[in-house]
Amino acid sequence: MAKTTSSKKSTKTSTTKAKNTKSKNTKDTKNKPEKATKAKKTKEVKASATQKVTEKPEEKPKKQGASSATILVLGLALIMSGVSLGFSIYNYSRNNGSIWNFNNATQFVEGSIADVANRVSESVVSIVTENHSTNWYGQDSTSSAAGTGIIVSEDGYILTNKHVADGARNFKIIMNNGTSYTDVKLVGTDPLNDIAFLKINDVSGLKAATLGDSKTLSVGQQVITIGNALGQYQNSVASGIISGTGRTLVASSGSGYGSYERLSDMIQTDAAINSGNSGGPLVNAAGEVVGVNTATSAYGDNIGFAIPISSIKGMLKSVTENDTAERAYIGVAYLPVTPEVKENYNLDIDYGAYLADNSSIISGGPAEKAGLKSGDVILAINGINIGKAGSLSTLVGEYPTGATIEIKYRREGQDYTTNITLEAYKTTTQQG
Repeated sequence: MAKTTSSKKSTKTSTTKAKNTKSKNTKDTKNKPEKATKAKKTKEVKASATQKVTEKPEEKPKKQGASSATILVLGLALIMSGVSLGFSIYNYSRNNGSIWNFNNATQFVEGSIADVANRVSESVVSIVTENHSTNWYGQDSTSSAAGTGIIVSEDGYILTNKHVADGARNFKIIMNNGTSYTDVKLVGTDPLNDIAFLKINDVSGLKAATLGDSKTLSVGQQVITIGNALGQYQNSVASGIISGTGRTLVASSGSGYGSYERLSDMIQTDAAINSGNSGGPLVNAAGEVVGVNTATSAYGDNIGFAIPISSIKGMLKSVTENDTAERAYIGVAYLPVTPEVKENYNLDIDYGAYLADNSSIISGGPAEKAGLKSGDVILAINGINIGKAGSLSTLVGEYPTGATIEIKYRREGQDYTTNITLEAYKTTTQQG
């Protein structure tokens, strides 16, 4: 399902998102965010170019001519060797999905979209949910919806959107080869993002997807989406580019009951994210998952959004190692430093996370214990500047509970560093 910056479970296609998801409390003074719909759940339906060089037999070449001929032959040999090596490299890279096979490859080569899609599809599943509800007259009803998921461990952990799993009593997971599983549980959800984790019980040997680094994405980079389009067309593939990063939007489940969620640091793409695609992977040319498809614009064509994969890695480690969905936090509420925030608060820095007042520091939280104060501007996490690579919340999300990270911050014109040990998110008032 894909939310619309206004849609619900895997069927909603405009930039909608999970129903009744709580909005993040990151204060933001940017321009009005794009309205989107989560890709909702969908109701279930079922020459040789080589020239010979010959010498004239009647004339005996001079020494100088012999030397020139030798050089010519050697030169041609070197050229042919280079061409042969070039074709070898090309064929090797085609077999490995990208032309150079480096991390976060940005461009596909001829035929590699098919190679990558076939390889990654083995780690993409369709999710069918069964939901029960009671109407105003006390009558019970059952409905089904569909979405997409990503296998993240060989023993059955599945990553998907929260709005795909919301309200579901039962789950059915359908693999790319048609095998289905019904012994599935919901492990947990992300309190700050549209992410959920499922577990297929008692399985082994599944093919887990390879996760990339969404912090290194660039606009114009080629990507593909894979998902259960419209809840009917399993593992449909679409190609496009990264249209933008760091997008903020308000996504709805499309239920019409006012369930909205504010999402930040979203990846924008023009690759199709249809209803039913929610929870599926956004994949780079190296075959790595760099985002989780989530929502599509309610007001325009070819405008879809995905959650950066790096912001999920901390929770993913908690899930796969401890079977518990814990999100790490540092215990602050902040304003992203924009030109407007810089001017309004007379800041001497144009990036970071500004702790505007006393309410910015959560009492008893990791930040307070580390000595951060209102008025500080957090600049970097473990050497990665807040901004283009992600917001404070997104960068912190890459680490699990209990990890110690280095924070760089500015206080009264001076830069300092301190270490903070991350704790489990417990309240709904902080953003980072």
